[in-house]
Amino acid sequence: MQAMSVAAILALLSLLMPPISIVSSATVALVTLRRGGYEGLWVLLSATLAAAILGFVVLGNFQFALGYALILWLPVWVLSIVLREGRHLSLAFEIASALGVVAVIGFYLMVQDPALYWQAVLDVMIQPMLQVSEVPVEQIEQTVVMLSKYMTGALVTGSVTGLLLGLLLARWWQSNLYNPGGFSAEYLSLRMSQRFTIMTLVILLVAMLSTGMFSEVAWNIGIILFMLYAFIGTAIAHALLANTKAKRFLLPLFYISIFIVPHIVLPVAIIGISDTWLNLRKNITPPSST
Repeated sequence: MQAMSVAAILALLSLLMPPISIVSSATVALVTLRRGGYEGLWVLLSATLAAAILGFVVLGNFQFALGYALILWLPVWVLSIVLREGRHLSLAFEIASALGVVAVIGFYLMVQDPALYWQAVLDVMIQPMLQVSEVPVEQIEQTVVMLSKYMTGALVTGSVTGLLLGLLLARWWQSNLYNPGGFSAEYLSLRMSQRFTIMTLVILLVAMLSTGMFSEVAWNIGIILFMLYAFIGTAIAHALLANTKAKRFLLPLFYISIFIVPHIVLPVAIIGISDTWLNLRKNITPPSST
């Protein structure tokens, strides 16, 4: 009952502050990880009903609750079952990427020309900016055309990232409550299989070498897969920095840099990909409490 109330209230609050959705999905994930799929599903359905009632009373709109359940709670519930039964974060990451790939392909099957669709959406969004911006209109329009080709992958990647952050937060809660230090060792040893990495590289290669719609779809899928390796690279960097004398300074600096300098994600993801063969943490024992 308490988890249901927390999830529903946080869902409503996330309409004002989107990052709160991570905590909301983590609430569903924690119950599933600890009590199993049936209990997690009960919380999911109850929270959906509660969020719909709250939404109707406060906003006069209950439809957002259904979207919340389908886009956030249901996928994180599935990932939690995978993690609970499979006991490997890497498997949950693979399933999360598969869900993202299905979402991208599904969108391209439903929308005749996704790039034109997103271009129309972006054109509406930037109209107020055009009136006050000093940047030439032609340059802005060119940027919109370029971004529109990758908006599907970018939005799905954002959703998958939110799901994984919610799952990791739930796993951290579970570790603090029932297995102190367990999450640190589990996350800092995270790595993807060679098979999955080869598949990722093949998709990126297809995106670079092909043209037209085929290349566009491959790029949008590649964005999702590439972001997963940013998580791996982050775990590697954390494990390496945690074994230095200056870890109290370097670790916060590293995480702050990721958020304020997005370009860092690229080399971090490359490190994650290379770890499949280099095993960069082979001589490091992950600390139990970092």
